[in-house]
Amino acid sequence: MRRPRGGLWSHRDFLKLWTGQSISELGSQISALAIPWLAAVELHAKPLEFAVLGMLGFLPFILFALPAGVWVDRLRRRPILIVGDAARAVLLALIPILWAMHELRMWHLLVIQFLVGIFTVFFDVAYQSYLPSLVERDALVDGNSKLQMTASTATVAGPSIAGALISALTAPYAIVLDAISFAISTAFMIPIRAAEKLPARAEGAVKSKMLPELKEGLAYVVRHPYLRPIAACTGSSNFFGSISFTIALLYLVRTLHLSSFTVGFVFAMFGVGSVVGAVVASRVQRALGVGRAIVFPALLFPLASLQYVLAPTSFAVPVLVAGSLIGGYSQVTYNITQVSLRQAITPQRLQGRMNASMRWIVWGTLPLGQLAGGALATAFSLRAALWVGAIGSCFTFLPVLLSSVRSIREMPEPVAEPSAGEAELAAGILAGPTPPEVAAGAGENAA
Repeated sequence: MRRPRGGLWSHRDFLKLWTGQSISELGSQISALAIPWLAAVELHAKPLEFAVLGMLGFLPFILFALPAGVWVDRLRRRPILIVGDAARAVLLALIPILWAMHELRMWHLLVIQFLVGIFTVFFDVAYQSYLPSLVERDALVDGNSKLQMTASTATVAGPSIAGALISALTAPYAIVLDAISFAISTAFMIPIRAAEKLPARAEGAVKSKMLPELKEGLAYVVRHPYLRPIAACTGSSNFFGSISFTIALLYLVRTLHLSSFTVGFVFAMFGVGSVVGAVVASRVQRALGVGRAIVFPALLFPLASLQYVLAPTSFAVPVLVAGSLIGGYSQVTYNITQVSLRQAITPQRLQGRMNASMRWIVWGTLPLGQLAGGALATAFSLRAALWVGAIGSCFTFLPVLLSSVRSIREMPEPVAEPSAGEAELAAGILAGPTPPEVAAGAGENAA
């Protein structure tokens, strides 16, 4: 693993990964609007059915994220990425095929959404664990910024393109382009030639069963003074944010009476804010320090949910645009810094399980929030559910603000691999390897 001259723009294998993901990210933005639009408009889904559709996309993170982390730490990660993209291409292609045959039903959409979610779990855990083995440690922020930049750019162009495609082709046939994008991403990852070694195990350790390894990864996260508050902040933000976002499209269409193009434009503004966040993330980190670059954007999280309840019926779009811009900026700058911190401080052999445990915690709250959003909207009203999500979002920044995370100035140095004794201790229930910061009796900044 070397960092070529010219930075990551000269890193051929990184560019293959980056190019493939850029294309699939754009395609995913089309399905992100087309699938719920298909359910709401073409299949006439009820609010609870609509919420369940969103929930099933993230339910696999509760059911499969932790086992996925164990497998990602046992296997090479690139083949997992290839299978994940190829499988999602096939599954998404079934939607327009069933529609053309006049056989598509709501239960088909629910099953496909769940299966796509399973492959997304394995892909995402492997994806975040693969980057540290593809580029050097000092290029992690740069690599995450570039990957997030293209993802953010896709959120700018994607919703507007999706809205236009839905109007021109109808939602089912717009999804064809997402299936094609996953196939293209697969083709770009196949020729990656970087040597990838299986993650090394602690010296003297023997191959163990899945449950002890799973517990070790979860313990590392819940005992770590930096990872625990980050997980609490992100998980609670996802929960309350998903209450709002789950029913936001229904609210925009049925209450504010916005067209598909206008809805796509509003969502695209979230992408514009994301692009700005990706561009300035490294500068913000250098100016404020790592900790404050995590805390400051978290303070802005509530605005992404408040935009819906504060938007007046007669003048909704400007308020929605402003909320989307701030929401996109805050989420991306927060994610780039906290993901890079996680990758930097975690031993290579625990990368998969750390990322899986974080995903299980922070994405596991999404289906719960989506289900709560649908239930609240059904029992009361769409607006009442949006208020619950908005008020709850106002307190999600507290875990990082009140923790030692806020005092981190520089990216901490790589941690040493635990000894065989520590690894054996870590196999106990929530008795994982003591983070170096705690073991050394360090202060708020372990760097």
